[in-house]
Amino acid sequence: MNRPLTIVVPVKHVPDAAQERVLAGDPPRLQRGTGILCELDEYALEAALQLVEARGGTAAGHRVLALTMGPAPAADALKRALQLGADAAVHVLDDALAGSDAWATALVLAAAVRRTAEEEGRPVDLVLTGMASTDGETSLVPGQLAERLGLAHVGFATALSLDDDAAALTAVHATATESLRVEAPLPALVAVTDRSSTPRYPSFKAILAAKKKPVRTWSAADLGLGPEQVGTVGSRTEVLGAEARPPRTAGRVIHDDGEGGIRLAEFLLAERLV
Repeated sequence: MNRPLTIVVPVKHVPDAAQERVLAGDPPRLQRGTGILCELDEYALEAALQLVEARGGTAAGHRVLALTMGPAPAADALKRALQLGADAAVHVLDDALAGSDAWATALVLAAAVRRTAEEEGRPVDLVLTGMASTDGETSLVPGQLAERLGLAHVGFATALSLDDDAAALTAVHATATESLRVEAPLPALVAVTDRSSTPRYPSFKAILAAKKKPVRTWSAADLGLGPEQVGTVGSRTEVLGAEARPPRTAGRVIHDDGEGGIRLAEFLLAERLV
């Protein structure tokens, strides 16, 4: 059986790590500056594309949808996702979303996934996320999003496959010491790591095709959410302060006078690096 699949891939527009990071505002926030599609989200998108392409792709009725929330520049992340192969995109755009923590973010994304299913006229079979964002790096959103959607959650997946009927998935969940083979019924949410695949580069043809792909824009109100539920007001965490890290100091140089190995071992033990 090869029923059409709908896969939603939440993506995030993050500051380019190659640019200098600056804190500003009260409370202090990381200034976005030049942003890019979160590199870890590209792995989730690639996993989604490979799953549907193995089943005939868009021609067979399968759909991969990129979803983001954020200010207007976040549309650049969706543009990149469309160039990489997503069929359509959803942008939750609302000033009230500024400052949303993982709790509020998961609330918004869950509402957007439900609205996407309504708009598509069929249920979402799979939500695929990166294992974390490269700015916050908390890894909190995937689990909270799964909980809000009532889906099985597989985190830190390094491999993913669906059964023939697309009724269940099998994933390899990597821990620090072992790999576990996990099975879950669909619909489900899987967060993949940077070991799951190698993201593709968009071709010139794909870049041109992306310009014609649909992008829906919804506000918080469109998702049935009030301003008291999102942003800093709706968040469960509060930033009390933030400051730039001090300039990096010069490292300690160990000269090998015959006991360099001992000195190095002592340093590693003192820093609890071994």
